[in-house]
Amino acid sequence: MEKLLAIMQELRDPKTGCPWDIEQTFDSISNCAVEEAYEVVESIEDQDFQQLKNELGDLLFQVVFHSEMANELNLFNFQDVVDSISEKLTARHPHVFGEDPVNDAKTQVNLWEHHKIKEMKLAASEVKILDGIGTNQPALNRALKLSKRAASVGFDWQSEQEVLTKIAEELDELKVAVENQDSESIKEEIGDLLFSVVNIARYSQLDPENALRQSNRKFETRFGKMEEKLLATDQKMENLSFTEMDRLWEQVKSQE
Repeated sequence: MEKLLAIMQELRDPKTGCPWDIEQTFDSISNCAVEEAYEVVESIEDQDFQQLKNELGDLLFQVVFHSEMANELNLFNFQDVVDSISEKLTARHPHVFGEDPVNDAKTQVNLWEHHKIKEMKLAASEVKILDGIGTNQPALNRALKLSKRAASVGFDWQSEQEVLTKIAEELDELKVAVENQDSESIKEEIGDLLFSVVNIARYSQLDPENALRQSNRKFETRFGKMEEKLLATDQKMENLSFTEMDRLWEQVKSQE
């Protein structure tokens, strides 16, 4: 870490550093952290662990970059960042660092959310249960966090079957909205349906964002194989009827 921190300081040196690195601000590179995080996820999905090593390094560099800029402004430094996460992890895992152990993941998730609420209450006089869940993140991920926080205080379905029943209800309401060609209702019911699906993912201890990413990749792969088959016979997708395309899709699926 000392080597990486020293490199970052040299890159930001006003006299001898890199012009691009010197010009950067918190705002100008904020999106880089998001991009690097997604590249970490992509390398994991590809099971490319050599690339994962590289992408984790890129992500770590973003942490170091922001820490150095903060240090220059006398806000905090990299060691403060390390201390902050160390204290947080210790405080949010009392079952590991001092108290009785927790034997299942669901209980741990609820405890984690309780600790976050407790921390916010210590930092502010008025805190609502759903406070502190950032809005600038994928909607599926935010829905998962909102439902986890609500469930941590008991606002939750009592079984997976109840969630599935709710999904069926929301789908029926979406069908009615579509039949009525009510665009606002359709939008609202699609949102409600997606939120309910997020909850069945939570009950199954799965990340809905990752599940959808996997489905996207599966669709992309199958569609690509359809195109390959058509190219081999000198055909074009746009010249096929939907029935022909659907038949080709099923053929690709059956060969997986």
